Amino acid sequence: MPDWTPDLSRSDKPRYLAIADLIADDIQNGRLAAGDRLPPQRKLAKRLDIDFTTVARGYVEARKRGLIDSRVGQGTFIRGAARAQQAQRRDGPKLVDLSMNLPPEPDDPDLIARMTSGLENVGRDLVQLLRYQGFGGAQADKDAASNWLGRRALVPAQERVLVTPGAHPAILAIFGMLAKPGETILCETLTYPGTRGIAAQLGLNLVGLPMDEHGVTPDALADACARLSPKALYLNPTLQNPTTLTIPAARRAEIAAVARRHRLPIVEDDAYGFIPVHGPAPFAAIAPDITWHIAGLAKCIGAGIRAAYVVAPDARSTFPFAAALRAATVMASPLTVALATRWIEDGTADAIMRFIRSETLARQKMAADILPKGSYRADPLSFHLWVPLPPAWTRSAFIGHMRATGIGVVASDAFNAAGVPPEAVRVCLGGPIGRNELRNGLEFMTHALEETPAAASSFL
Repeated sequence: MPDWTPDLSRSDKPRYLAIADLIADDIQNGRLAAGDRLPPQRKLAKRLDIDFTTVARGYVEARKRGLIDSRVGQGTFIRGAARAQQAQRRDGPKLVDLSMNLPPEPDDPDLIARMTSGLENVGRDLVQLLRYQGFGGAQADKDAASNWLGRRALVPAQERVLVTPGAHPAILAIFGMLAKPGETILCETLTYPGTRGIAAQLGLNLVGLPMDEHGVTPDALADACARLSPKALYLNPTLQNPTTLTIPAARRAEIAAVARRHRLPIVEDDAYGFIPVHGPAPFAAIAPDITWHIAGLAKCIGAGIRAAYVVAPDARSTFPFAAALRAATVMASPLTVALATRWIEDGTADAIMRFIRSETLARQKMAADILPKGSYRADPLSFHLWVPLPPAWTRSAFIGHMRATGIGVVASDAFNAAGVPPEAVRVCLGGPIGRNELRNGLEFMTHALEETPAAASSFL
């Protein structure tokens, strides 16, 4: 019913709640039926002479109650009564979570069937996989690791490769080996929050280095090496979390030259390095003798695959690393590693990455179509955005405004390793949310970015 016009004077509630209530009432009294199309949000806002954000929030509230569905390119439609009741019982109010930096989840039935087949295959060896395993990976797992690392043009000797229970514990072990409490680790000004937590846990001094459009500047790195006697440089050099920046090949070579001159180990967190088909060579290929390379699988296959392949600078370094990691984690989960090995061997891992690339490109295009031009930084293959806020907004006000309608984003404070955090937020595009939920969240965010906080909150 494209001409549906609710009478807001019938309710004394906030107008966004009144819109959701009136949708429910008109479904109950038969004025709205399953499959009816509601007016576009901007058209209804104009018709009611109210703010677009009020209508957007009303539709979000109705969707939380299971009353309506949105379809990309088609519009917003009334759900069937039975389906709405089931959805409301099953889901309840649901956050549009744009805070967790996850790859889009596969929804292709053929791909899911292929993934499930791999899991069933691994299950045939279940009893064996419940035993303690040799540390660093069985031969089949190391073969799979070598296969996987070859996608990044890395061909290290297998004695330098260890299979670990994820990137996070690997970073913990490497930092603990390289630095003692009170000593310094360098990183980008804005860095992965997990690194901040690890440094704090170990009592290390994490120092963020100035960055330009190409990443950490070589001069700043050289100056910090001379002044601070750091023990390592941590980098997330491809599709960096949170800025989405990829350090180009020439800058990588400059950084590696400075690090080698100062005998500074590089800890390369290559979490997103496998997403681009033709990305710059990793530091482990440019300066293998000083680089600890961490190839985690969480961001390029799925967060539940808690496994990472670590390439040490030399075979001798693997012994203290193995001791440090074993003390904290005993071993990587044989079940998880066996599944990763199976998916790499049979091509499922590549199929998952193709899906992630394709879906990420589509979601980035959606963001480009919806968000104000020039309002954010992204890469076509990054499943998050970095959004510097307009002058009228503080990050706390913006996050509060978004969360008031059920949309979660992350403030720059979580990533800041030097100075005052910028007024900016990270917005994620992947994870379990579908395109319709993402579109609604981005449209709401667009309106906020185009308005002052007072105007954007006028519906409250």
